[in-house]
Amino acid sequence: MTDKASQNRRKPELLAPAGSLPVLKTAVLYGADAVYIGGEAFSLRANAHNFTLEEMKEGVAFAHEKGVRVFVTANILAHNADLDECRQYFTDLREVGIDALLISDPGIFQLAKEILPEVEIHISTQANNTNYGTYVFWHDLGAKRVVCARELSLAEIKELKEKIPEDMEIECFVHGAMCISYSGRCLLSAYLTGRSANMGDCTHPCRWKYALVEETRPGEYMPVMENDRGTYIMNSKDLCMIDHIPELVDAGIDSLKIEGRMKSALYVAAVTRTYRMAIDDYFESPEKYEANREFYRAEIAKCTYREYTTGFFFGKPDETTQIYDESTYVKEWIFLGIIGEEKKEEGGRTYYRLEQKNKFSVGDEVEIMQPDGTNIVTTVQDMTDEDGNRITSCPHAKQIFYADFGVTLRPYDIIRFRPEA
Repeated sequence: MTDKASQNRRKPELLAPAGSLPVLKTAVLYGADAVYIGGEAFSLRANAHNFTLEEMKEGVAFAHEKGVRVFVTANILAHNADLDECRQYFTDLREVGIDALLISDPGIFQLAKEILPEVEIHISTQANNTNYGTYVFWHDLGAKRVVCARELSLAEIKELKEKIPEDMEIECFVHGAMCISYSGRCLLSAYLTGRSANMGDCTHPCRWKYALVEETRPGEYMPVMENDRGTYIMNSKDLCMIDHIPELVDAGIDSLKIEGRMKSALYVAAVTRTYRMAIDDYFESPEKYEANREFYRAEIAKCTYREYTTGFFFGKPDETTQIYDESTYVKEWIFLGIIGEEKKEEGGRTYYRLEQKNKFSVGDEVEIMQPDGTNIVTTVQDMTDEDGNRITSCPHAKQIFYADFGVTLRPYDIIRFRPEA
């Protein structure tokens, strides 16, 4: 086996998103090798909860204790007024202990090299990284990793990997939302609402419903396609490569990236855990991976999604990669909460603290996700409020309560519910 072929069989990093400190901890415990987060500035997810510096410190300490790396996004396309603020932000990051910065703007790249020389620099997909010459360019400037543009095929990625320096890493999105615009470089949101996608404030107008109006017939709306339910001409399906781990490994991709810094803990846990299992099963035995494909698909389907596509990996997408009749997600399972500290009562009952994410009741059948891949189906036995008073349900958003599930659980186990079950 050649050195390059051997390199292509290395187990890739699994990189998960985290929009808040609880989700970071969830991603770490559910199998991520690394997580990427955003601070309160310079991140392309302005509407995520994002991290204060103190939360970053706590998150980095938690992740590092588990052997997981933390990357911080600073991938806006900067204007003059951003640079002084960015200098201060990077200065503040010195004390956090992050492992890498995700950057797309050359000016911010230079600031990072100057202020945080010990931190790896990864080039964001926003920089439109579509050819090996671009990767070599960034490598020569000091970048450790480049994130592939979503528009590359596996064949292109494999060729690219062969033509870049061996110490340069490549990262690819393998799961999550797809953008209708080239590598996310979109002006629709800024034009229609004044909120710029390239400054982290996208309103996702690609998911809106559109029709045509002829100028001499104002107010007469004509559908773009013949469809009695309307049309969503720019509404892409979500990317999912869970069925193609062997091909991703063969292409030599160093990091498999999950999209979703605005997603819930349930989404991050379900997707991260499933890809963790698939990657580990494949490296243990390709036959084991093949045997478990139906399980992976079933688990992925338990999180919120938009129907799935393989994007550009096997060629340019066609009309089947769009969803024309609606913009809503498929949501068959509901996130109920994350298990917190336990509280024992006289008589042997054990109650677990939760913060309500969605209402459920005593007597409901729920499923409990655990980081090791176990799913436990059980019935809610009892509930109390914070003061120990018996309640039959938790109807209030963010309500703190305690529940007895009749089984022994651990912190960060996740409770989910299928209404029609």
